[in-house]
Amino acid sequence: MQAAVVLFPGLNADAEMIRTLELVGAKVTTVWHTSAALPAGTDLVAIPGGFSYGDYLRCGAIAKVGPIMKAVAEHAERGGYVLGVCNGFQILTECGLLPGALTRNLHLRFECRDVFVKVTADGPFSPPSGEVLRLPIAHGEGRYQASAEVLARLAGEGQVALRYCDERGAVGEDANPNGSVDNIAGIYGGPKKNVLGLMPHPERMSEACLGGTNGRELFDAVVRARRAAS
Repeated sequence: MQAAVVLFPGLNADAEMIRTLELVGAKVTTVWHTSAALPAGTDLVAIPGGFSYGDYLRCGAIAKVGPIMKAVAEHAERGGYVLGVCNGFQILTECGLLPGALTRNLHLRFECRDVFVKVTADGPFSPPSGEVLRLPIAHGEGRYQASAEVLARLAGEGQVALRYCDERGAVGEDANPNGSVDNIAGIYGGPKKNVLGLMPHPERMSEACLGGTNGRELFDAVVRARRAAS
């Protein structure tokens, strides 16, 4: 797999993203936001977390107009894999590659801790449906919101990839760290569910030395999907 990690000023999770992609066997190239094209042969575009442009205006609002984003959109339209984590998820919603919006956490506090999420949809990045993963979060604007029509479509088309849950997999208000509607932690988009955005950081839970390997399962899944499509 050929992976391109897109870099914007202010992102801070690129090293972990690159490391995890290399762990699952990807050949990784970094791409600066001013580039107009992705490297030839790119299979997966990953946009890491952080605070692009200091989160001025809105999270992801400036990054969405970066020259590289046209190439990312074209890649997604062709069915290429796109992964946006935390600020990357915010950027993908801002530029319209994913529906909805990420807004201020309901309690107006920054959340930085491990949470549990339940796999609630099949897709190229998904471990087996129903599996419970422990993943870190670090965000102040991770509350997913969307119109009733969008939520109905996401549910009807099996595009709610992950929901916040407790350790046993029960999805409920007590397990929701930010007030996201329907406990949504991540969603799919694109013509073949080839675009995934999620607020938790799977790349920060990808090695035993980091406290667990649950996050690596999403990267292993997309590598398997790429091989199966070859």
